[in-house]
Amino acid sequence: MGLLDIFTGGSGPDKALKLKSKVTQKYGDPSTRQKAIEQLGEMDIPEAVSVLLSRFTITVDPLTTDADEKERTFELVKSFGKNAVPPITDFLQKNESATSWALRLLGELLTEDEVLGACVDALQHLSATYTKNPEKKVVLLHHVTGKEDARIPPVVLPFLEDMSDDVKIAALKALGSFKFGPAREPMLKLLTSEETGRRVQTAALSALAESGFTVEGYQTKVQPLLVEPYALGQDGRIQRRA
Repeated sequence: MGLLDIFTGGSGPDKALKLKSKVTQKYGDPSTRQKAIEQLGEMDIPEAVSVLLSRFTITVDPLTTDADEKERTFELVKSFGKNAVPPITDFLQKNESATSWALRLLGELLTEDEVLGACVDALQHLSATYTKNPEKKVVLLHHVTGKEDARIPPVVLPFLEDMSDDVKIAALKALGSFKFGPAREPMLKLLTSEETGRRVQTAALSALAESGFTVEGYQTKVQPLLVEPYALGQDGRIQRRA
């Protein structure tokens, strides 16, 4: 540690990490938190980005102050340019909250294909990791929905077995347009399971109709579950009536 470090509170990385408690301080004088945010914005090191990102994980009162601080933090992180990408992707992998902020930042710094790759990696990691809060999964699944990329269906498929109905519904919506063969059986099993809730069943009917899969092997179980506007065609496929 040099003489300058003694007066500034340590080396750059150490100083950045010490500011985390101020950045995530929910109560007390907001100027303390805001000053720490500005200090981090002046540090040209990845640790500063990581600490700034932690500001997105808390909410403070009043909400107008919270929104202003988060927007300021967003602009500061964005100002780091490509150097901010590794800390952001690490944050996306490891934190259950603030996923939408991380994706928004990546959207400013990377191409859409690169952002999609980060989402796929995060979903792959999540599918093998227990998380109590379904929000992150839902946000990521919503982001990949409607995107035409062969990387998406294999990483989305495991979420049909998630404990959260919201996650299952998001996964079904993401899978519907792909006509991904390995998803047919899991979709039908989810639709016809006695434990499946009505909301999920409706989402499964929609996904099966969109995918064009037949219900071969499940027809007798599927028939009683059909509700308007869905019907079973002569070709064994679920159809959505206009």
